[in-house]
Amino acid sequence: MGRKRAVLVGINYPGTEGELKGCLNDVARMRRCLVDRFGFDGADIRVLADADPATPPPTGVNIRLELERLVGGARPGDSLFFHYSGHGLQLPAETGEDDDTGYDECIVPCDTNLIKDQDFTELVRKVPDGCLFTMVSDSCHSGGLIDKTKEQIGNSTKQSKAQQQRPPSAGANLCASLLGAVRGALEYVGIRLGRRAKQAGSPAGTATTSRSLPLSTYIRMLKEQTGKDDVGVGSIRTTLFHHFGDDATPKIKKFVKAVVGGNGKLRHGADQAATVTELIPKAKPEGGGQAGALGPAMEQEVRSVEEVYAGATAKVPPPRNGVLISGCQTDESSADLTTASGVSYGALSNAIQAVLAEEKRGKKVTNRELVQRARGLLAKQGYVQQPGLYCSDEHADAAFIC
Repeated sequence: MGRKRAVLVGINYPGTEGELKGCLNDVARMRRCLVDRFGFDGADIRVLADADPATPPPTGVNIRLELERLVGGARPGDSLFFHYSGHGLQLPAETGEDDDTGYDECIVPCDTNLIKDQDFTELVRKVPDGCLFTMVSDSCHSGGLIDKTKEQIGNSTKQSKAQQQRPPSAGANLCASLLGAVRGALEYVGIRLGRRAKQAGSPAGTATTSRSLPLSTYIRMLKEQTGKDDVGVGSIRTTLFHHFGDDATPKIKKFVKAVVGGNGKLRHGADQAATVTELIPKAKPEGGGQAGALGPAMEQEVRSVEEVYAGATAKVPPPRNGVLISGCQTDESSADLTTASGVSYGALSNAIQAVLAEEKRGKKVTNRELVQRARGLLAKQGYVQQPGLYCSDEHADAAFIC
């Protein structure tokens, strides 16, 4: 029998505009469940929580480092598990008028250093055959976090074949570009437009907060984190690279490389290129000027300009050895609940624990069964959010975790 290893992340963002209540409780309950029900050794469970000084802070680089360790040491027969409770974010396109591909789905670490859907896709692609990586994301817009993975339960990724095969007209491209510009400007001032995220809903007698971070709130948090006052739609990705440098995610670094012309400038992206080349040398003069500061980006392999577009991934086969259970669909929000007695939790996390508690210890519940039953339970309790399942046909009917 292989090893059982896990990384659990809970972020409540205390003292910020995005403060949540139930994420640390989700992680504590899941840790107990892994040990008591699934036979994990406590020493093989890494916890990152922002209100627990006994754990490493759940920054972007720390989360990615723990996940790389989890996957990097994997062998056939191992069971790998990642649980995330915290905010999700849809990051709009910032690459010019030809980029109408939509959004990047992200999780929001405590230091605002976003981790994107493509980062998770690339991570899962490294999982060796015979080993399974299971991810539960109790966050908003989580339906596409392992991009390109087959959607077994949900409606986040389905498009008609006609839509997929029919190229957009020039007029359609122009309309999409104009709508993207208007959406970005309105979201910057706190108005949501376009994809109307369905509200999470909640049972009576509870206080509910959405685990969806409005773009305007994220921008204010990013300004506070970086000390920059000129952050806005159009400069979020360059600001992340400017501030975090080599600790930014690979997709951010690929974006910067494409913008400054390392693989050809993004079409209609001259203003972005100027922004990057002006900002970065000022921020890190000790790095050898512009060339030194841009080094982490220029080292990235960018196969095509389209690879850095929002919502885009490289044209490679989907990852085979991953399972994603999402708290909701891409256009929905997940609920963070506090009961009248003061107990806080995420709606999906609580539903998973409830489903598992109905079964005797040792009885296996498949991924498909878990998601279907969680959906039914949440609907009965008055929630609108619909959990999703994303994996291969084989893994849909495999046991949850192990």
